[in-house]
Amino acid sequence: MMSDLSRSPIGIFDSGVGGLSVLKAIRQQLPSEALLYLADQAHVPYGSRSLEEVRSFSDAITRYLLSQGAKLVVVACNAASAAALQYLRQTFPQVPFVGMEPAVKPAAEGTQSGVVGVLATPATFQGALYASVVERFAQDVILLQHTCPGLVAQIEAGNLDSTETRRILENALHPMLARGIDTVVLGCTHYPFVIPLIQEIVGTSVRVVDPAPAVARQVGRVLEARGLHHPDREEGEVIYLTTGDPEQLEALLPRLVGEEGLVDLLEWGKDGDLT
Repeated sequence: MMSDLSRSPIGIFDSGVGGLSVLKAIRQQLPSEALLYLADQAHVPYGSRSLEEVRSFSDAITRYLLSQGAKLVVVACNAASAAALQYLRQTFPQVPFVGMEPAVKPAAEGTQSGVVGVLATPATFQGALYASVVERFAQDVILLQHTCPGLVAQIEAGNLDSTETRRILENALHPMLARGIDTVVLGCTHYPFVIPLIQEIVGTSVRVVDPAPAVARQVGRVLEARGLHHPDREEGEVIYLTTGDPEQLEALLPRLVGEEGLVDLLEWGKDGDLT
C-alpha cells in the first residue's frame, strides 16, 4: 500500500555541486521520485572545516529539508556524512537517512595488486566512519590517501578538464601509480565529475570506484522498506536550492546533470537557520 508520504520529495544536500553526482544517480534509478536538492555553497568546501562546524550546518539543513516535507534525507557529502550522519540519526530518530561511506570495501575486495588509492577531503579522512571502514574491510590492503587540495573549488567553478584540475589530479595520482595502485576510490561526491580526466591519467587498467550508483540503490531499498516509494511513471519534479549564487549553479546544471533547472536562493540567518 502506498504511504501518504510517498509523494513527498527526497531531500538531498551537499556543500556544493558534488551531491549532484548522487542526485543524477538517484534520478536514473528512481525517475518518478520528487527531489529537493540543497547546495550550501555559502560554506563550500566542507572538507576543510571542523567536524563541529559541518555538524551544525548539517543539522540546520536537515531541519529545513524536513520543513519542506522531505520523506528521506540523503547526506550526499562525504565530509558531512563523516561529521554528522550518526548525530543526525540520533537527533531525528524517525527520519530515514542515507549517507556516503567511502567505497573502500568494494575496492579492497576487487584489487589484484593489493594497493588502492583513496581521494577524499581532510574531514572524511579524519572521521570515525572512514577509520571504521578501513578497520573492517581493508586490513590486508595498502591504502594510499590524498586530499587533492583545490580540486573541489575547481569543480565548483566548472573547470572539469582545465590545466589546473589536471595538475591537482596528477600530483595525487602519479605517486600512487608508481606504487602500483589498480583501483581509485572517490571519497568525495564532487570527484565523479572528473572521472574522465582521472581515467585519462591512470589508464584503463586502473578501476575508478564511483559510490553514487550504490547510494542510489540504497535510497531505493530504504524507500521500499518503509513503504515510501513513489510508483507513478511520471517523472518527478526536481527543485534546486543554494545558499550561494543561483545563476552560477543554473549555468552548471546542464553540464553536471544533463538538464536545465531553476535555482532558488536560501540565506543563512544570524540564528543559524535557513530562510
